[in-house]
Amino acid sequence: MATSKTTPKSGPVNPNMQHSGGTVYATPCVAPAHGSVGLGERPKKLNGKGFKRWQQFLQGDAPDLGENPDRKTVAAVDAWKHSDFLCKNYILNGLDNALYNVYSPMVNAKALWESLEWKYKTEDVSSKKFVVGKFLDFKMVDSMTVISQVQEFQLILHDIHAEGMVLGEFFQVAALIKKLPPTWKEFKNYLKHKCKEMKLEDLIVRLRIEEDNR
Repeated sequence: MATSKTTPKSGPVNPNMQHSGGTVYATPCVAPAHGSVGLGERPKKLNGKGFKRWQQFLQGDAPDLGENPDRKTVAAVDAWKHSDFLCKNYILNGLDNALYNVYSPMVNAKALWESLEWKYKTEDVSSKKFVVGKFLDFKMVDSMTVISQVQEFQLILHDIHAEGMVLGEFFQVAALIKKLPPTWKEFKNYLKHKCKEMKLEDLIVRLRIEEDNR
């Protein structure tokens, strides 16, 4: 690999390069995940949202020096420490100011990232459970117009899809019919026999017409 002289500069660092004795080497500190930011791009600051987009930093433990390390082992450990320093500061540089103050004391990139991962993966699971709970608990009532409640149901579906959970259109249609209010019982039974032929948009049109006729 070609080498070049470089002088460290202040500001954002590139964790894909490590510096040792003025020589630049490529390092596997950052590996872009599928659909993540490219190596030449800089993602938006992490503020608690879009954590999956940031989940692209991989870093192992430091090499073991042993009792009688040779020059090659010492050089490898030094290179690892410098690479870890770059990785940690690259991650910290991408954090929102409030998060930076919380996570800057972390000892290394691995500890920093594992802490972020635990926090936001846990919140991600909680968010999914919350949205699923809203979907399961949603029931239409007779005291409100059906169409206004359909719009609320569509917002819940949107939140489910935003969390990466996919519901087939037939399932959405069947679920919406199931959640119609009690006074729509006869129309609900009629729709049950037709739901395999309908798209969600078609069902909503039928519900609007039925409500106008009532």
